[in-house]
Amino acid sequence: MEQKQKSEFTKQLILNESFKLFYSNGFKSTSIDKVMLATKLTKGAFYHHYKNKKELGIAVISSKVKQRVYDGMIAPLYQPGNAIKILKNTFIERLKSFSILEKQHGCPMNNLINEIGDNETVYQIALKKIIEEWQAALIFLIDRGKSENSIKKNIESKAVAVYLISAFEGIRGIRKLYTDDAIIDKYISGLSIYLQNLEA
Repeated sequence: MEQKQKSEFTKQLILNESFKLFYSNGFKSTSIDKVMLATKLTKGAFYHHYKNKKELGIAVISSKVKQRVYDGMIAPLYQPGNAIKILKNTFIERLKSFSILEKQHGCPMNNLINEIGDNETVYQIALKKIIEEWQAALIFLIDRGKSENSIKKNIESKAVAVYLISAFEGIRGIRKLYTDDAIIDKYISGLSIYLQNLEA
């Protein structure tokens, strides 16, 4: 393996293991030592790629967390088709697709927002970028729906986008308190009614 490839492999290994540890144990509880133990790498390998834990945290948010939200919640909003159906599929089917572990641990992004979102401006900026990209995708889809007459024209697109994101992230957090999906089923019923009311 060439040195450049080896270096990239090491960097990705650190990012992957850090994401898993942040998700399962929390950001504050995860030390660099714990990351090194999980990766079986030396501290020298860590400091070759990252100055400190803060820089690692920003990298995890900007790559692993962002990619996860993009793939699951942003990219689907740019698909062609009926805007209401896309909203239903994106939000409802995504919820149904989560594993038991993901339901128990909640949303990685939301967990980080709650744990460190008020700590450091750099974390706020990195996390806010993801939310704003998601919001922009929703506004784009809602505006397209209005222009294609599938969504009521008097709907305030940004307000709907903020509500949908907030409600989705809220149920991901609340689900952590329960041992079954009854609360998610109720949320899905309420979301379905809300989306029907947006329909033109």
